[in-house]
Amino acid sequence: MNLPRVYPILDTQALAARGCQAATAARAFLDGGARILQFRHKSQWTRATFEQAERIAAVCRESDAVFVVNDRADVAMLFQAGMHVGQDDLDPADVRRLLGPDAVVGYSTHNSEQISEAAAAPVNYLAFGPIFGTVSKQNPDPMVGIEQLERCRASCLRPLVAIGGITRQNARAVFAAGADTVAVIADLLPEPCTSATLRRRMEEWQQLAQK
Repeated sequence: MNLPRVYPILDTQALAARGCQAATAARAFLDGGARILQFRHKSQWTRATFEQAERIAAVCRESDAVFVVNDRADVAMLFQAGMHVGQDDLDPADVRRLLGPDAVVGYSTHNSEQISEAAAAPVNYLAFGPIFGTVSKQNPDPMVGIEQLERCRASCLRPLVAIGGITRQNARAVFAAGADTVAVIADLLPEPCTSATLRRRMEEWQQLAQK
């Protein structure tokens, strides 16, 4: 899979802390050049959450962008979306069986052993991290750092998405270490968080990723 260089993650908790709706951010990111979006909601899904995801799925279809749902196979199936799973979630083979051969499936890894174990998994990409310290998870895995990213890149035959604490200030080092793509949460959320500022921030990331 030829992943876009920048992979925005719409984390509902991070967005709520900035007073921003996920659907608003999705539209702004797509207008700013994003071609893949992941919707991540770690607490209980309500009807309002489902409706947010539905709106984002619709704008992704309109923009010919890939829509990925974190953890929830049922939602991914309903929206004909991709899915991202972690080490403690549904097995990637079961995800592929549920979503079919054409869906985008991603899988989180946190060390070289998990990279090796995922070699035969039916996924389109592997996420690896956290590269740096992150505040987007309550109980994050240990920070892996740039050097381990570089070592794992050498043994990984899949597209590798670096995640965790990646900002405009450190992204070039992450790309230089071999990441195909960077997943970004907090550094895509400026202050104030408006449609215009979100779009400009996405455009900044797009320009950075092309250098």
